[in-house]
Amino acid sequence: MQKLRIAAIATVVALSGATLAQQQPPAAPPPPDFSKVEIKTTDLGDNVYMLEGQGGNITVAVANDGIIMVDGQFAPLHDKIKAAIAVISNLPIKYLINTHFHGDHTGGNESFAKDGATVVSQVNVKSRLAAGTTNGLTGATTPPAPQGALPSDTYTNFSKIRLRGRVANLRHIANAHTDGDTYVWFKTANVLSTGDTFTNGRYPNIDFANGGNIKGMIAATDIYLKLVNAKTRIVPGHGPIADKAALVEYRTMLITARDRMTKLVKEGKSEDDVVAAKPFADLDAKWAPNELAGKNFIRVVYHSLADKPDTPKPLLKRIFRRN
Repeated sequence: MQKLRIAAIATVVALSGATLAQQQPPAAPPPPDFSKVEIKTTDLGDNVYMLEGQGGNITVAVANDGIIMVDGQFAPLHDKIKAAIAVISNLPIKYLINTHFHGDHTGGNESFAKDGATVVSQVNVKSRLAAGTTNGLTGATTPPAPQGALPSDTYTNFSKIRLRGRVANLRHIANAHTDGDTYVWFKTANVLSTGDTFTNGRYPNIDFANGGNIKGMIAATDIYLKLVNAKTRIVPGHGPIADKAALVEYRTMLITARDRMTKLVKEGKSEDDVVAAKPFADLDAKWAPNELAGKNFIRVVYHSLADKPDTPKPLLKRIFRRN
């Protein structure tokens, strides 16, 4: 009997250990070795270029008197990015546009601002950077950015940047990848920079803890499809240069994911239930580079549809309820 009791206790301890191990958040990936990163430049025509390195894609649009840059990747890559741009043009970088607040797009803010660039973003980007943020999937926190990394020029819904021979139209997409997304439309060059509202050939991240929602992601693609044509060059937040056909395929995937997850949420399924159900298994072959990416996409779509936003009650109703 004593041996059976000891064996039972050992089993419970083992199972408890396994459960605790499962509950531990996944180990953070090692930081990139920025010394090994190379910046690749792709000519998009009309003196507009896409730069790839580590992090979000960069767009460089050369005007007659300066450069408009979209996103700046990580801070340690500043010198490499600047050197790659110098091969394109020796004109100064006058504007750096942030498509959203994530560090792989805004890490270069402070250094490029010190070089003389005006950093521009939707107003929520500045608020998120100033306050610090938390990752809804991992719980990891990002501390507030230093003052020098905050955008100095913000807008709410629409803005326009003009240099001689170049115009960049900026528009906010509400609650898509985050709550502060901007797309940039270089109309005369027929080039669209989407930030992470569009990732070519892979599932996007939807930052539901910071205002993101799959419905906004779909709304973004609807807007883009009205702007572009078959010859438009689309710079996605991540992935290779894209065209309208790639954007259509991406939108179809998002709608499929939304519709399937909406059904599961209406059925009252939990997050664990939907992960176990593998509702996007047939999509994973094209859109998920690994199993974790597939699971994470299930989770972010689930939360963007299942979580209830904490919205304040209208003032009039609050007054009546108090009385």
